[in-house]
Amino acid sequence: MASVAGLRVGPTLTVPESELSWRFSRSSGPGGQGVNTADSRAELSWDVAASTAVTDHQRDRIMSRLASRITGGVLTIAASEYRAQLRNRDAARARMAALLMDALAPPPRSRRATRPTRGSKERRLAAKKQHGQTKALRRRPAD
Repeated sequence: MASVAGLRVGPTLTVPESELSWRFSRSSGPGGQGVNTADSRAELSWDVAASTAVTDHQRDRIMSRLASRITGGVLTIAASEYRAQLRNRDAARARMAALLMDALAPPPRSRRATRPTRGSKERRLAAKKQHGQTKALRRRPAD
């Protein structure tokens, strides 16, 4: 997954490795032989606001869609689910690529309003009538 060229997000965007920064720390969680000694938790950070890899339009879209995840123009992804630092690095890269891919996806087309067909209206009314008759049969007979 890791490459020297950078983080490949999609066919049109590759974030250069020089714009990515890593931080490593000890993972939280239950103890064990390696938990207190190995810096296996990986944090991948990318300064979206100062990046030269994206266009202004892409930057605006990323900043607006990931506003809750971006702090000070920097997007940070942490991975600590694996015991090995290398696997956590790969997980963080994959997670950031997927997050950016979703953020850059074009918005879905707006729904075009349609009217129900005559047949669907008739079926709905027939079903309502049948349901009403079923309920009427459950009632106590009139004297």
